[in-house]
Amino acid sequence: MNPAPHGAGPAPFTVPPPLRIIENAPLQRLNTFGVSARARRLVVLEDERQLPEAIEATRGFHARCILGGGSNVLFASDFDGAILLVRTRGRARIEDPSPQADGCSLVRVQAGEPWDDTVQWSLAQGLAGLENLAMIPGSTGAAVIQNIGAYGLEICERFDSLRAIDLDSGEIRHFTQADCGFGYRDSVFKRPGGERWLVLELVLRVGVGLGPVLSYGELRARFADQAASPSAIEIDRAVREIRSSKLPDPAVLGNAGSFFKNPVVGRAQAEELALREPGLPIYPAGSGSGTDQAKLSAGWLIDRCGWKGVRNGDAGVHAAHALVLVNHGSASGRELLDLAGLIRDSVHGRFGIWLEPEPVIVGRL
Repeated sequence: MNPAPHGAGPAPFTVPPPLRIIENAPLQRLNTFGVSARARRLVVLEDERQLPEAIEATRGFHARCILGGGSNVLFASDFDGAILLVRTRGRARIEDPSPQADGCSLVRVQAGEPWDDTVQWSLAQGLAGLENLAMIPGSTGAAVIQNIGAYGLEICERFDSLRAIDLDSGEIRHFTQADCGFGYRDSVFKRPGGERWLVLELVLRVGVGLGPVLSYGELRARFADQAASPSAIEIDRAVREIRSSKLPDPAVLGNAGSFFKNPVVGRAQAEELALREPGLPIYPAGSGSGTDQAKLSAGWLIDRCGWKGVRNGDAGVHAAHALVLVNHGSASGRELLDLAGLIRDSVHGRFGIWLEPEPVIVGRL
């Protein structure tokens, strides 16, 4: 067993709460699509000291799933297995005996903390660096697994390390930046074999030494006429306004944000498409990609195929953002997945590009 970094882990000064185990558990309130589904067993992890009992409670099932905030998952059917629901809490600045040369700090965050709460907590501590990632739903542990990104920043750029436990062997391991193998909306935890790791907590590098990230066009335009560099609070406010104007609130209209990843293609293919499709947005490919690759806008491709605002029953495409699939009321996960398949085929038929879903698809396909 490897030692935990920075003295991580809660001190056992109190008795942990009893482990909650729910059979035939309803999942509708545990996913932001709001689709109705059930799991054979739901195990709620609220304290790391519950880990041995929680892991044992998930054994013997042919399928196992880890669930955080439910904002990046689509239940295509009932789940005939055990779900481990991560609800651990805790955030703290680390007293580093060797302070960062640029004045930045390390903060430790439990995996079950809601991500946007972590962003707001960091700003309240006077620590910049996470503001571009404001309002992204989901848990902090899932954020690093997904390598979330928005408005010119990915979480891997603020990542220091994490602790995770192997659900099969019980080994606790310390992962560095290199160990995580971050890529565009990707990490080792999303690749074959990675699903056995349960992220327990992560350490982020934030602070006054991190300047504003204004590479995203709409964000840069917001501050173009401002003489001084915007503060982290100002960027946070701008990001929230932009996101609110484009993306539906899952509490009002069920969705999981962007349903498809922006496709990364060869630069030659991107430039050829741009000649054929005037106005095609082309961006840098992002982390883990070479200079001979480029990223295209999945939303633009879907919009050009005429899908924005289309509705098949209660499964639909958002009227303001073609990249967002929505549940207008009682759509099933299967119906949303079928709609996604039609969109995917349509984009491939016109552009020769296969779109890849961003949410994890759980259940019988």
